[in-house]
Amino acid sequence: MIPFNKPYLTGKEAHYLYDAVYSGKISGNGKYTQKCHEFLKNKYGFGKCLLTTSCTDALEMAAILINIQQGDEVIMPSYTFVSTANAFILRGAKIIFADSRTDHPGIDEHSIESLITNKTRAIVPVHYAGVACDMDLIMNIAKKYNLFVIEDAAQAIDSFYTGADGVKRALGSIGHLAAFSFHETKNIISGEGGMLAINDPQFQKRAEIIWEKGTNRSAFFKGEVDKYGWVDIGSSFLPSELISSFLWAQLENLEDIQLTRKRHWNKYYEGLKDWALKNEIKIPFIPDFATNNAHMFYIVAKNANQRHSILKKLKDNGILGVFHYLSLHKSLFYIDKHDGREMALSDYFSDCLIRLPLFYELTNDEINKIIEVIISESYHG
Repeated sequence: MIPFNKPYLTGKEAHYLYDAVYSGKISGNGKYTQKCHEFLKNKYGFGKCLLTTSCTDALEMAAILINIQQGDEVIMPSYTFVSTANAFILRGAKIIFADSRTDHPGIDEHSIESLITNKTRAIVPVHYAGVACDMDLIMNIAKKYNLFVIEDAAQAIDSFYTGADGVKRALGSIGHLAAFSFHETKNIISGEGGMLAINDPQFQKRAEIIWEKGTNRSAFFKGEVDKYGWVDIGSSFLPSELISSFLWAQLENLEDIQLTRKRHWNKYYEGLKDWALKNEIKIPFIPDFATNNAHMFYIVAKNANQRHSILKKLKDNGILGVFHYLSLHKSLFYIDKHDGREMALSDYFSDCLIRLPLFYELTNDEINKIIEVIISESYHG
């Protein structure tokens, strides 16, 4: 069986884990946490970095930082992972879902303004597959209505957006806040793990307090206060040094990992583009303002029956393809809370999208086999 994902080890993970354990400090915010913070901030231009135990935690920190209250409204795509919504639901928000683009599963940026009310507090664009949303448009809308922008960049490490000014910016460096994931299915991993990027200076001091269970412990260890105590709400969001040391081994090899994943992605694209066009099947679209970080390669069938046929053909040949998100506005938890608007494109991607295996150690022969299995016959739907 060719698996959908296989976590890649660079070879240094065990060494750094050993070093962390025998350094005498394995709780959070030690040497490796600080190395990761410095690397990510310097490489991508984030305002401040705080590693977390998951992207979910980073999103929950963001909801606390912008002071989401009962009844506030937050706009986000329906086609996303449940954590995007849960973080704000936990603070009492009402989620206002937006549909996807016609050419990409990401949020339809042009629909956002029509969803804004006097209760709207934030927009949460999700950079699906590591492909940028139109951040100029989103930031301009946010400025016009005095809203916060929280980038869900779970899949978007090492991906960029070029604005109308011609400046190329890392995803996660543009919004007021941004959340990243280092889950084992992502490009750069630590098993579980995440990060909050705090780009708006007004949130940076409070973010450290929330990160440290609502205490000013970080300020104490920097010598900024002579004792620390409970000063705000918060939780235990910071990861242990074990997670950070593992992540450091990955970050050291980021360029090699990305080069390899992009090579795999391009091989899929070249091998499937003609077949996809002939069979009216969609493959990934990268807008001119976006880059591709090769987080995933997907195809979009014409309908659910055709998707089922393709998935079955893959499985029969020892290949594990998977479908992805189900529209959150139709979920059991939220269907009776949704305002009833149809989201045909979100539902289309829910019914028709297939993610193909993509991981560092995938071989050319395996990719060739996957392509050959897919294009070996026409799929009727």
